[in-house]
Amino acid sequence: MVPAAGPAAAAAATAGGSRAELEQWQPLFLAVTAEGFESQAVHSPAPRLFPEERWQRPELNPVRGVTGARGSTIRILGKDREAALRCLWLLSVLLLTSVSARPANHSAVRERAANRDENEILPPDHLNGVKMEMDGHLNKEFHQEVFLGKAREEFDEDSEPRRSRRKLMVIFSKVDVNADRRISAKEMQHWIMEKTAEHFQEAVRENRLHFRAVDPDGDGRVSWDEYRVKFLASKGHNEQEVAERIKNNEDLKVDEETQEVLENLKDRWYQADNPPSDLLLTEEEFLSFQHPEHSRGMLQFMVKEIVRDLDQDGDKRLSLSEFISLPVGTVENQQAQDIDDNWVKDRKREFEELIDANHDGIVTPEELEEYMDPMNEYNALNEAKQMIAIADENQNQHLEPEEILKYSEFFTGSKLVDYARSVHEEF
Repeated sequence: MVPAAGPAAAAAATAGGSRAELEQWQPLFLAVTAEGFESQAVHSPAPRLFPEERWQRPELNPVRGVTGARGSTIRILGKDREAALRCLWLLSVLLLTSVSARPANHSAVRERAANRDENEILPPDHLNGVKMEMDGHLNKEFHQEVFLGKAREEFDEDSEPRRSRRKLMVIFSKVDVNADRRISAKEMQHWIMEKTAEHFQEAVRENRLHFRAVDPDGDGRVSWDEYRVKFLASKGHNEQEVAERIKNNEDLKVDEETQEVLENLKDRWYQADNPPSDLLLTEEEFLSFQHPEHSRGMLQFMVKEIVRDLDQDGDKRLSLSEFISLPVGTVENQQAQDIDDNWVKDRKREFEELIDANHDGIVTPEELEEYMDPMNEYNALNEAKQMIAIADENQNQHLEPEEILKYSEFFTGSKLVDYARSVHEEF
């Protein structure tokens, strides 16, 4: 067999699947959720609201639909009743197979969760569904976060490939709202918005627990001093001693690194305190403190910090050269040089294609703010087009089942290898 050329063809050779095999694998797409069977969601555009308004008003969520009773409703997208019944039977077999398959290894996920619990009163370093990290680095896991949502934990590197392929096809069927076996940019845009909303809702749930941990008297407000006590206690200091020292305005006797962290946290605390300022954070303000993407003011503060760190000429704007400047350090080998080259390449593409909205070669704080707003529908559409283009082998501006399987590593972080043999074994 003559080997094909190009990255797309190489991926196709790795996957080893054909359209005929895929049609045998997925004769008819069903709308399925982890909770049970549900009716297909109906997407409709939502008015432009900032995140905190969206999660407070679920009726304005970008995804609306009628959901059947848990485990009781299923809507089959097809006209042939007999074929639909056969497909339902096949699905039940696959689900039974998945139950008996080897469970995924979620040790890495559990480890991340454990580490987060130990530092739960600290704002997270990483914000799910946000394009840029707090330190100005690009979020390398962004595409997986907005495509998989909460299901991302199920796609560990060592998870059972056959189960992962089935899960990926189930996700495909959910994104493919009109069931034409192709995902359009508009469908992907709605899906990205839906998964981002999931991350927001998860942050709200976590924040409620963390707020209770730092609100010992349960009055619904947390002072900066109360937070400092809990923070230093989490670092191994005696809680009672710290509280007594703060009460008496005594030196806390902390090391230089901890003192610097406290100063940065205090700046952030002041920013999260909505006017009129009283330095007492409510649960909603504490959410902004923990997750700046939930508040316009905190998002602007985050952008200001990033611009300050990257701006070299003091004009409070970012040029391309400033944005792609490598962190200070010494390159010791070719592998490190390749990493640096990719880092520059990725940031250059992001700057030119997505952040610099008017393409004038300069990124203003306003442009960076719009880019980092996770619920910006225009950005979601651009991201959808970019994600489709990565795997769009036939250049039809749509994502098809074969393509998403061949480029599974981009969408899930895992290579779902030996696809053709697995299809053969299951049928």
